[in-house]
Amino acid sequence: MNKHNPLLEKLRSILPAIAANAQRAEEERKVPDENIRLLKSIGMHRAFQPKQYGGLEISLPEFADCVAALAGACGGTAWAFSLLCTHSHQLAMFSPQLQQEVWGENPDATASSSIAPFSQIEEADGGVYLSGEMGWSSGCDHAEWAIVGMRRKNSEGELVYSFGVLPRSDYEIRDNWFSMGMKGSGSKTLVIRNAFIPNHRIEAAKDMMEGRSSGFELYPDSAIFYTPYRPYFASGFAAISLGVAERMLQAFKEKTQNRVRAYTSASVGTATPALMRLAESTHQVAAARAFLEKTWQDHAEHGRRHQYPTRETLTYWRTNQAYAVKMCIAAVDRLFGASGAASWMEGNELQRLFRDSHMTGAHAYTDYDVCAQILGRELMGLEPDPTMV
Repeated sequence: MNKHNPLLEKLRSILPAIAANAQRAEEERKVPDENIRLLKSIGMHRAFQPKQYGGLEISLPEFADCVAALAGACGGTAWAFSLLCTHSHQLAMFSPQLQQEVWGENPDATASSSIAPFSQIEEADGGVYLSGEMGWSSGCDHAEWAIVGMRRKNSEGELVYSFGVLPRSDYEIRDNWFSMGMKGSGSKTLVIRNAFIPNHRIEAAKDMMEGRSSGFELYPDSAIFYTPYRPYFASGFAAISLGVAERMLQAFKEKTQNRVRAYTSASVGTATPALMRLAESTHQVAAARAFLEKTWQDHAEHGRRHQYPTRETLTYWRTNQAYAVKMCIAAVDRLFGASGAASWMEGNELQRLFRDSHMTGAHAYTDYDVCAQILGRELMGLEPDPTMV
């Protein structure tokens, strides 16, 4: 994108230091404290925070460009930190009382999440008591709050998928993140034992998708909050996949340029197969970026116009990003398959990019088998399948 992006310019100045910590992130199985400090020093954690609390409220295309650049330096850091950022967008749709609790005394506060509704709740006066072992909470080591999923009965007795927000004092972190990909994301488990969540910290997911949450229209002049929560929450996954793929193009060129075959000393970098693989992956990644930029720009235009997206538009936003992830993974695979045995060694950047790339397609939101069914039903005029979210 050619639009001036001040946050991206600041980010580029710290990317070498973050890239130098990539192996450390894998060894520690979380984002290094130094990376968090660097990213907060440029205010990236404020990207989607309301201006009322010192936030930037930047556009989704600007944010996605930053996430892609960050992913090229360290995929695990990008995964965790992008979620800490997008959760602020979600928190801005909660009650004013909750937002004041989160940011009133600490405007730098962030939240991690575990939103699959695997918790158990007990209704109580003014809220619920919640317990559970909530996994996949990326970046939880660096968050002051957590957003967790639950199913709560409404007045008709129906179970409603909802979110509750808890302070760090209400849960423990279980250090069980041993993963093949995105090792540095620190996506550990939150252990919650009978924590009370008052009603002002609870919102129904459907309300947050349909403009009925407590915080909706709280910021009428904003260009980013008149929107469903989910497209912003999930925006980082495709941006990370793109950033990993773009870095793979450069890393492959750097490795292959002077590479020779072990038994013949023949140049690999000038050989036709390597040139053809590089060319096709370059085209594929460029196509993915163009497709994503168009989708992200559509998000931004809807927000600026305060135009709520139709179901069809939401379907395209969701599935476009998953298809772009599929393209990025294919581009990475094509290059890694020609990178030689040394690329499989631990500590080699190419194998880390390969592993992280595949992790970007493993999230429930980027599962293209699911997304293809969602789009296919929409194209044929069928009602959405409630088993696919």
